[in-house]
Amino acid sequence: MNTRQLGNLWPVGALTLGGGGIGQVWGVTDRAESIATLREAIEAGITLIDLAPGYGNGEAENVLGEAYAGKLPAGVRVTTKCRLGNPPASEVYRLLRESLQASLGRMRLDHVDLFFLHNLIVDEDAEGATTRTSRSLFREAVIPAFERLKGEGLIGAWGITGIGVPSAIIATLGETPAPSAVQCVANLLDSPGGMARYDEAPRPREIIAAAKVAGAGVMGIRAVQAGALTSNFDRELPGDHPEMRDYLRAAPFRALATEVGKSPAFLAHQYALSMTGVDTLVLGVKNREELRECLAAEEAGPMHGELVSRIDLAMK
Repeated sequence: MNTRQLGNLWPVGALTLGGGGIGQVWGVTDRAESIATLREAIEAGITLIDLAPGYGNGEAENVLGEAYAGKLPAGVRVTTKCRLGNPPASEVYRLLRESLQASLGRMRLDHVDLFFLHNLIVDEDAEGATTRTSRSLFREAVIPAFERLKGEGLIGAWGITGIGVPSAIIATLGETPAPSAVQCVANLLDSPGGMARYDEAPRPREIIAAAKVAGAGVMGIRAVQAGALTSNFDRELPGDHPEMRDYLRAAPFRALATEVGKSPAFLAHQYALSMTGVDTLVLGVKNREELRECLAAEEAGPMHGELVSRIDLAMK
């Protein structure tokens, strides 16, 4: 597998294994298959495992803990996350540390390489909000708490999930210190789907560009937009769901995939891997079959510019 530099951190494989699939968020799987998928991913050259307590109520972290019992293969790094909300500043460090310690217990590790704030960042929100963190709280309490956790040796670096209000994310990336890594939407629809809980246009490529200017590593997420860029969904969704709307919108892309003799998922991953600024692409696969298709897309190399142009034109 090709290796890329993750911002100012370290080299990583072009693909990262995410915890959504092996945490049983994206369709049905089981613990044994999740462990087998994790092991095969690492054997194939994946060196970064991206987890969170929210992936299956800790299931993805439990998979890692059971698979390796705290003894990770050489060169493998791990991330986890915390949904903090907008608590009083005095509570931030305790909440982050308690979440992290619980994650470390499930993973059977004594530290993680990257710790992410896993909720929306907004300009301002009321104290006590559960899904959003205001920029003022982030500056005044979250960053100092992250730095304290670094000093304690519990995390190597910290980052943000760049799914908040785009203007707030871009502004946050322009401040000092900037996050060491950002998880950014990277798909051919430029769509965050159901994660877009704000009124602004998503602007994912502008967020990626801002991250690069800040020297932050970019972890691309949502390459297949939660299934909208695959042949069929692996779960039931109502017709007005954001992912279902994107699936219908992507009909011309699926037709193009048929024309060139590749599956939509293969092409969607190859496209995302070819996007400017993406250092590593986080996979949401739930089994070895899906993993192998993504590995093949990475092995195929960058998508030819002519095909990129055809896809972009089809999706206008």
